[in-house]
Amino acid sequence: MNAVTEPIDNLQSLTSLTVVNATAALERGLAAIKAGQTVFDLRHVLTVDSVAVSVMLAWQRAAQASGVQLQLKNLPPALQSLTKLYGVCSLLFPSDVKLDQDGAAPRIAGHDEFAPVKAPESFFTKKTAVAGDSAEHH
Repeated sequence: MNAVTEPIDNLQSLTSLTVVNATAALERGLAAIKAGQTVFDLRHVLTVDSVAVSVMLAWQRAAQASGVQLQLKNLPPALQSLTKLYGVCSLLFPSDVKLDQDGAAPRIAGHDEFAPVKAPESFFTKKTAVAGDSAEHH
């Protein structure tokens, strides 16, 4: 097939993004970016581990180096959790994160489930509390 009739690889056939297939997934993504692909649809990815974040960051770097903006769409919940855990949402989704006037990142509805929760006060917390110490900094 030539480049005109060959379908663009938007990675929809990718079903896992783990250490087992990271190199192959990375190479597929880099080749797709080089061929002009700017949207990767990850809706079929069922299995991920922390290497998935590294692969996506490498794809974003390659896209930026090529002067294009890569859009990663339909990330599975586990992959969304990892990006939030590692604090790389703004690196992976630069168009989705806009700073407020005060410089703080706005609330992203998709990440509400990861918002800090203040635990209710209990007998244990009263007995173990240190004067002047607050758990609010966590």
